[in-house]
Amino acid sequence: MKTPFLDLRPAYEELRDELDAAYHRVMESGWYVLEREVEGFEQEFAAYCGARHCVGVGNGLEALHLILRAWDIHEGDEVIVPATTAIATWLAVSNAGATPVPVDGDPRTQNLDPARLRAAIGPRTRAIIAVHLFGQPADMDPILEVGRRHGLRVIEDVAQAHGARYRGRRVGSLGDAAGAGAVLTNDGDLAEKVRMLRNYGSKEKYYEILKGFNSRLDAMQAAFLRVKLRHLDAWNDRRRALARRYVENLAGLPGLELPFVLGWCEPVWHLFVTRHAHRDDLRGWLKAQGVGTLLHYPIPPHLSQAYADRGWKPGALPVAEAFAQRCLSLPLSAQLTELQAEHVISSLKKYFSRQVPEKTRTATG
Repeated sequence: MKTPFLDLRPAYEELRDELDAAYHRVMESGWYVLEREVEGFEQEFAAYCGARHCVGVGNGLEALHLILRAWDIHEGDEVIVPATTAIATWLAVSNAGATPVPVDGDPRTQNLDPARLRAAIGPRTRAIIAVHLFGQPADMDPILEVGRRHGLRVIEDVAQAHGARYRGRRVGSLGDAAGAGAVLTNDGDLAEKVRMLRNYGSKEKYYEILKGFNSRLDAMQAAFLRVKLRHLDAWNDRRRALARRYVENLAGLPGLELPFVLGWCEPVWHLFVTRHAHRDDLRGWLKAQGVGTLLHYPIPPHLSQAYADRGWKPGALPVAEAFAQRCLSLPLSAQLTELQAEHVISSLKKYFSRQVPEKTRTATG
């Protein structure tokens, strides 16, 4: 049996009629950039997240970048970022001309650690980006408290956490702004400036006010997103059920560390990331069984070649580095079948029940 890490075709099959109708609606309109579909998505997604404003842009990296630009964060400024995240979070800061300052995460979740955050603030710090990593909200209340105390903007990177809740509140409207392929905010001035920046710096075509960018959500994508948004809560519920099934069936396997969930949050399980000392051996076994896996993320941004000029060496951010060496993401999607989930579980159980090498027995007990 084959269980790929991700197969997007079943999601299309489930929503085929709605997605095809959205496609035809856009094509028949003759308008493919901004306008009605984008405006409709912006209104619907803002309402879903509990934010006053939503501005659709090209992607999640550009959402964060445009927020920073709108706040005039530039060269000479510093922005605090998590050590464990997709490099796009860091690139948004670099693309604005500012310097990313990494902070190691909570060893249990890898999310930004509020205790470590305080020590990283300096005279040039202008903002904090908190990533809701793998679909689990960061601990926003103490992060926001630190930000308010020091006069810093707080941005949520919600690219992996649409629909997640923090202490009963939906992410995307907790900080000063949020980025996720769209900019969410309660600040009308920020929203207006991002609208200009995404469209060459203009309010009206050919009348540019700012030096802007081309980062516009196109009408086709907006139409598809409007369809998927209607199903998001149901799909998140499926993901939660699958995550519970994994936890219930994989708990106690020697040396396999399962995701840790804090009691006050409701994650959406964008990823189900385990840890194991002999990750590569386990990954090879699962591949041989037909189970696809991915690594999120095998190289922390501070050790990537992209940031080699900063001079970080191994050991600089030990929590992130230890996680990168052990992380292994299992298949998890709203369309994963019962048979596929059981295939993943049984394959893992077989690995831990087989006659394993001496080094593995020693490491796992």
